[in-house]
Amino acid sequence: MLTIRPARAADISAIAAIYQEAVRTGTASWELEPPSDAEMLKRFEAITGGGYPYLIAEMGGVLAGYAYASAYRPRLAYRYTVENSIYVDPTRQGQGIGKRLLQALIDDCARRGFRQMIAVIGDSSNVGSRKLHAALGFTLVGVAPALGYKFDRWLDQVLMQRALGDGEHSAPGDLSRS
Repeated sequence: MLTIRPARAADISAIAAIYQEAVRTGTASWELEPPSDAEMLKRFEAITGGGYPYLIAEMGGVLAGYAYASAYRPRLAYRYTVENSIYVDPTRQGQGIGKRLLQALIDDCARRGFRQMIAVIGDSSNVGSRKLHAALGFTLVGVAPALGYKFDRWLDQVLMQRALGDGEHSAPGDLSRS
């Protein structure tokens, strides 16, 4: 049975293991060196301290994936827009975990008053991520070709976007980031 809940500091080691593998072997992240558990804890504290959701998926008490939202850009006018990040343990991919996590993240962000979500997909050949986001209402808004370089090849950056709540159809209220 899959359980989705807010992440805790105690989850960081398992979160870091998933992310470190993604950095070492994939192009979803453009980091070249896997960050330490201590660095991942620092990032977790900054994200949750900023009022953004950070969720994990567990199966049988084992962390199977995680997702979080963070500021899209630092300028104040972007305060209603978040960027999502989602990683699933490679042994658990293709089981619907990513879709459940992303839907929970979308719902949480909408409840918090955010109005737009951006997916910055780190490689145009990452078809799985593109399909996942499209299945949950994201539309392609742009591709920046050859923007990053990893594993001796150039990578495109894909941007997908979806509205949260009323999106752009009404003025936003105050953000309740609790």
